Amino acid sequence: MKPVKVGVLGLGTVGGGTVNVLKRNAAEIARRAGREIVITRASARDLNRERICDTQGIVLTTDPYEIINDPEIDIVLELIGGCGPVKEMVLTAIANGKHVVTANKALIALHGNEIFARASEKGVMVAFEAAVAGGIPIIKAIREGLSGNQIQWLAGIINGTGNFILTEMRDKGRDFSDVLAEAQALGYAEADPTFDVEGIDAGHKLTILASIAFGIPLQFDKVFTEGITKITREDVEYAEALGYRIKHLGIARKTPEGIELRVHPTLIPARRLIANVDGVMNAVLVKGDAVGPTLYYGAGAGAEPTASAVVADVVDVVRALTGDPENRVPHLAFQADSLADIPVLPSEEFKTAYYLCLHAEDKPGVLADVTRILANHQISIEAIIQKEALDDKGFMPIIMLTQITLEKEMNAAIAEIEALPMVNGKVNRIRLETLG
Repeated sequence: MKPVKVGVLGLGTVGGGTVNVLKRNAAEIARRAGREIVITRASARDLNRERICDTQGIVLTTDPYEIINDPEIDIVLELIGGCGPVKEMVLTAIANGKHVVTANKALIALHGNEIFARASEKGVMVAFEAAVAGGIPIIKAIREGLSGNQIQWLAGIINGTGNFILTEMRDKGRDFSDVLAEAQALGYAEADPTFDVEGIDAGHKLTILASIAFGIPLQFDKVFTEGITKITREDVEYAEALGYRIKHLGIARKTPEGIELRVHPTLIPARRLIANVDGVMNAVLVKGDAVGPTLYYGAGAGAEPTASAVVADVVDVVRALTGDPENRVPHLAFQADSLADIPVLPSEEFKTAYYLCLHAEDKPGVLADVTRILANHQISIEAIIQKEALDDKGFMPIIMLTQITLEKEMNAAIAEIEALPMVNGKVNRIRLETLG
């Protein structure tokens, strides 16, 4: 059979890595795909910059539409990132009858519903394994490997920057701002790290995972996100003393009332495997009703780990080129006309346990007032630690773990506790998951 011709949009880290993998492993990839796969064209903003890949034999251009509109190109690899112009590029490629492979989580999370509908109309595929957790084949695992299960919940470390920061804070007793500066120097964090440290990047990825797991439309606007900027060195130490570790998790859970979609710092029992995923690595824990908990671990970013997922998608597309479009694996795992209208719960309706840390005057009755407020909101205490005063002002740290309660009850209780005259400042609250 004639070779499949591929055009690459973007020759940065992921694009360059993809070119290298496709060239280096060309023979092995052809054996798996059933026909040769050849990159014939690629686009980049600057054709003169030094690259990590060998572009010999590839026609280069600064205009992506030369590739998108080339009738010889079978598959377009969108590896530019972002949403604005890129969305139109992808829709134009689909309109031209081209299959698309992308690593763009924001594009899929925000515009995937429209993109998949257009692709279905044209009978082409849009593959996006590399959009979540880099080289970990988590989308294929949920969409195909676990298709016999009802997915009950999933929890993932799906942003390496945040995981690196929390690991360094725990292992070396460093402050958040100090580690963030190092992450930026190492290239793990952008100059503007908001997407990473505030949970937006993880929210995009969780949106995709939840849609595949539960068969619901993509709904990024309903994901609750909370960052790690308020986590202190003391919080990390107290969590360790209680037998927990703090991780920045994306959690999707199906409940009788609806679906929870949330990204936030989370206390996890230190004995759990996912609690021991450190540095820039990613991991996703998925609980199915038949298989039980399964853990998927690996590099969540980087040139060749992400390229591994991109190339796997290319192979899948090539395998399906001669197949009946109606019988392909659906984009979001469930048939497009079978997506469920299950409500996504507002954050006030989340149910979880909590870690609380407050600073109060070292006087009789303080603890009694705090526990009374919690009891009034039907919040039970699982464990409590009272430390000696940290400074000459006499404020002592009180650390509590609660049992599972409604978020709206916890919000109300915290507001009352912070209003107590003997409590100094804000109550630091971190959600707690046993992931059992």
